[in-house]
Amino acid sequence: MARKGSALLVIDMLEDFVRPGAPLEVPQTRKILPAIARRLARTRREGGLVVYVCDSHRKNDPEFARMGWPPHAVAGTKGAAVISEIAPEPGDVVVEKKTYSGFFRTTLQTVLRRHGIRSVSLSGCVTHICILYTAADAAMRGYDVTVDESLVAGLDRRTHRFALDQMKKVLGVRVV
Repeated sequence: MARKGSALLVIDMLEDFVRPGAPLEVPQTRKILPAIARRLARTRREGGLVVYVCDSHRKNDPEFARMGWPPHAVAGTKGAAVISEIAPEPGDVVVEKKTYSGFFRTTLQTVLRRHGIRSVSLSGCVTHICILYTAADAAMRGYDVTVDESLVAGLDRRTHRFALDQMKKVLGVRVV
């Protein structure tokens, strides 16, 4: 349940992850879209903060070569846009990130502090990468962290389950 002092983080629900044939397509993202849309509506209605945490890379980002990822979510391209079905609305916040954690060298911590946020719920993709690393950083910063399984998408069942298990058993994240 959303409330003052809580935020819903929508992580990497971008064209380059969601659309069929996208450079880093995560097919499961399309299955969680309706649940995320419902949670967004509820969060806004109940006065919670909505924060979109979005990959935003340079054209020749070293991460592409280092990790073997194809170019994706290049700043200023259509692929870096939040998909229209759950696009940001007035009052929402967009935070750009360059790597896996939504906190690493971003404005996320500042945004959460400015709004008096102590509790975050994570949604989006990919469970064992950006969701896991953002959850870890949030937990280590003292936030109450929740991950609803119906709101996160993995690349495959094994790594998805591994990440949820790590979040719950190692980080103390509330997995529902």
